[in-house]
Amino acid sequence: MRRDFKYIDKPLLIISILLFIFGLIMVFSASNVIAYMSHHVSAYYYFIRQAIFLLAGFFMFLVISRVSTESYGPISWFLLIAFSISLVILLMFIKPKNQAQSWFKIGPFTLQPSEFIKVITIVWLSCFYDKHQKKLNKYSTSLFPIIVCVAIAGLIFLQPDLGTVIIFAGIVASIFYAVPISKEIKLKTTMAAIGLMLLALVAVFGAGKSLLLDRQKARLDFTNPCASLLDSGNQVCNCYIAINNGGLTGTGLGNSTQKYLYLPEPYTDFIFAIVVEELGLIAGIALIIAYIIILCRILVIGRNSPSNKGSTICYGVAIYIFLHIAINLMGILGLTPMTGVPLPFISYGGSFTISLIAALSIVQRVNIETGHAKERSLKNA
Repeated sequence: MRRDFKYIDKPLLIISILLFIFGLIMVFSASNVIAYMSHHVSAYYYFIRQAIFLLAGFFMFLVISRVSTESYGPISWFLLIAFSISLVILLMFIKPKNQAQSWFKIGPFTLQPSEFIKVITIVWLSCFYDKHQKKLNKYSTSLFPIIVCVAIAGLIFLQPDLGTVIIFAGIVASIFYAVPISKEIKLKTTMAAIGLMLLALVAVFGAGKSLLLDRQKARLDFTNPCASLLDSGNQVCNCYIAINNGGLTGTGLGNSTQKYLYLPEPYTDFIFAIVVEELGLIAGIALIIAYIIILCRILVIGRNSPSNKGSTICYGVAIYIFLHIAINLMGILGLTPMTGVPLPFISYGGSFTISLIAALSIVQRVNIETGHAKERSLKNA
């Protein structure tokens, strides 16, 4: 373990730890009022649960960082099949919660398979395309993973979870264009995908009964949220109020007013607004800079990896984190509809937190193997 630790990317590790600690503090600050006043539990309820998730993630990091990427292929196949089956079970047997069939209740906790399947898919696609890289000029080999992923995306859409579908599709598309598939296959697949998306838009918004729920339709009307403050626009408009209250330096940690039941569950999707309200625009900018550093470190690790599999995994993880950041922040700022996407490192949530730590652990494993490969190369020189 000590030999492996030598090759862990220290900047990525340190900034990740600091962000998780900062997120834990902000979860407590954003959740204590609503926990006590609305959910009738201890003010520390969500803080303790998030701390448990981080502790579980730490032990997962210790395990994943020691597992060779050579074994990722069969492991990712098993996990992909298992979690795909779990998505089917959710739709067939689990009663909706908050108008969605997305969670299994396991004792005092819930498990959201769609969060885990994003990271599993990154690893599975990377391993599949690496193993079959000599056959990527064949349609059957190149498009088989895409067909599997379309089926998975369909299951997630039926929950319904549009935000996860968007991120999942972005991950799959990014990896598809990153791997060395022939240009002809990529071009024809792109044209077919555009055609299918147009058909999907007609099916969703065309004549007859829409496939979207009323709450999803309301989210699409985001251009002037404060015009409907008491209805569909109250979430984004209250985010505006929180950000305006914070100004440059904030009202002080714990002094948010918008967490007093104005924002629904401010410790999840809307936590960035609470960060800016309490700590100011300076803290918001610092957080974005930290995200940029993390993404850059992951991309550097991917570029330095001697294997296509390692590089693709890192690029996939970078896209995964970037899409979560971009979709969350654009939703809060009213640039896109709110889709229920958590903010990496900061938002409360067990499935997403553990999935994120797993993704970062896999990236660190890629860097460890790159370090070992360079060490062997120097010894043989």
